[in-house]
Amino acid sequence: MNLQKVLSMALTASIMLTVLGLGLTATWPQVTSLLRRPTLLLRSLLSMNVLMPVVTALVATAFAFPFEVRLALVALAVSPVPPVLYKRQLGAGGTRAYVVGLLVAMALLAIVLVPASVWVLDRIYAASFSVSPMAIAAIMLRTILLPLAAGLLVRSVLPAAEKASAHIIALAGLLLVVGAAMLLYTLWPLTRQLIGNGTVLMMAVVAALGLLIGHALGGPEPPNRTALALATCSRHPAVAFAIASGTGAPARSLLAAILLYVVVSAIVSIPYGNWRARRAAAGAVPA
Repeated sequence: MNLQKVLSMALTASIMLTVLGLGLTATWPQVTSLLRRPTLLLRSLLSMNVLMPVVTALVATAFAFPFEVRLALVALAVSPVPPVLYKRQLGAGGTRAYVVGLLVAMALLAIVLVPASVWVLDRIYAASFSVSPMAIAAIMLRTILLPLAAGLLVRSVLPAAEKASAHIIALAGLLLVVGAAMLLYTLWPLTRQLIGNGTVLMMAVVAALGLLIGHALGGPEPPNRTALALATCSRHPAVAFAIASGTGAPARSLLAAILLYVVVSAIVSIPYGNWRARRAAAGAVPA
């Protein structure tokens, strides 16, 4: 087993622990909240699964960047919410009900929506995409649905287990930081080739457009706008890699491009998140 495989396993473990910790503090009404609000669910789908993929595909095809970069961006645009995003969404003023509900709803719908989106993109761009619903279902079950269900079950049996959530999430955060840093280090020769030729700027533009789209479609409730903007901007890297690797493109180059976007989008969203957090704290978030 090589170092890259070990680091990928560490990152997966960090995601699972994060969702387990979330499950220890979540409630069933929160988990199903978005499924019971069809209008907000439709807005979320329009933002994440329609407009963002279209805008990303237009930007990616408008410039002569490396194929792996364009492929990574499009694959990210059709992927669901990354589980590790929820702390940033809450910190920026999002409500727990919508954040948890969005994570669960998109994980469930991804089993159908991601392969459908890939099929459409394949017909438009002839990129030889190939991803099965079972492959997406396996990722969603492993990284989101099963850990969340385990957390909810444990809490229902042992309510005191909720106190362990902070420790579990802290451990997950440590694994994430160490694993991501080491993985970026191992991929640095490939990542460095993507820096300085406009790729980072294009990724920043895509991330900023994601924030704008999500903010515009979040509805009249300011916390939902904040949470949807961050979710539209940031996507599940494991799902994106599963989609993009089905094209036969070099795996390490794809992974380098995906991780670079994860870093760039996180940096781009910091000012937005800070602004929304300040406005939420002041109780004067504009609609």
